[in-house]
Amino acid sequence: MLKKLLRGLFTIIGLALGWILGSELMDTEYILKLISKNNTIETVLFMIFSILIVGLIFFIVSPWIIKGIIKTMDYFETNIQKLPISEIISGTIGAITGLIISILIFKLFPNPSQAWIIIESAISIIVAALTADLAIKKRDEITSLFVNLKKTNSEKDKKGKLVSKGAAKILDTSVIIDGRIFDICQTGFVEGTLIIPNFVLAELRHIADSSDGLKRNRGRRGLDILNKIQKELNVEVQIYEKDFPDIPEVDSKLLKLAQVLNGKVVTNDYNLNKVAEFQGVPVLNINELANAVKPVVLPGEEMKITIIKDGKESGQGVAYLDDGTMIVVEGGRKHIGETLTVTVTSVLQTAAGRMIFAKQKEA
Repeated sequence: MLKKLLRGLFTIIGLALGWILGSELMDTEYILKLISKNNTIETVLFMIFSILIVGLIFFIVSPWIIKGIIKTMDYFETNIQKLPISEIISGTIGAITGLIISILIFKLFPNPSQAWIIIESAISIIVAALTADLAIKKRDEITSLFVNLKKTNSEKDKKGKLVSKGAAKILDTSVIIDGRIFDICQTGFVEGTLIIPNFVLAELRHIADSSDGLKRNRGRRGLDILNKIQKELNVEVQIYEKDFPDIPEVDSKLLKLAQVLNGKVVTNDYNLNKVAEFQGVPVLNINELANAVKPVVLPGEEMKITIIKDGKESGQGVAYLDDGTMIVVEGGRKHIGETLTVTVTSVLQTAAGRMIFAKQKEA
């Protein structure tokens, strides 16, 4: 539809240019020798010929022009999507400021010559580009300047939710259902706006409406966690309405959104974590955070544990700490159900969790 409209528009432009060109040619010496201005029929026929020829040329070449325009639009759209909105606004304001300054300066030196107009235009564009670049690089300082000017309203701002300068945190479905993000945000360690994409909400609603009881409970838990975050936490929460219809998978949409917003994905999905690392998207993994804050256990330390089940290898027994850390006890199979004092032999740390290997304390 857009291509047809543009082609029609270019054809109309061609017809108009044909009229202008015909009018100009009518005054030339060569055309006056061929056509008499006093002869109305010849004049009308010449004008019709001029209009139709130029209009036809524009009609024929318009598909190539339209193709170039659409490619240029797609290029700018793709690149602009990668830029944060703060950079776009800062750059636009900087460019407009540079143009205004250039116009005011050139008004002091009026020069009607054609060459001077070209020089003036070129300098104005350069100044606009420089001021736009400067505004983007100094946007944080400019923002802080305006914030300082609004200190009189600081008391009112304190009553509202806190808005941090940190990068946007985009929550995925798994981390919302997990629920620990609520406790982490409550501690104040997470800075920046929490972004809840609309496609994640749709996936949560779909899980909550599932016929499977376990899935349904998980989906409803996720929706409850979101309500708690929005109502009880002193952080800014935004619902991101835009979707990426060309991308079918929710995980891929999350990574694309993180690139568009220049934000970070918050997840506990191991596979998503690896794909994000490969694509260069920053990730905050809740499981890695949980592992990082677990108490450090060193080889040689003693602990009291209860053997719960047998391990994978022959003779092994398995126990768990309160935080879920697995302890593999050598020779512990014959002590299932008993409480033992064991000595730590080694600790294995992975992205999926921490595993402690131990043996029964020698009497």
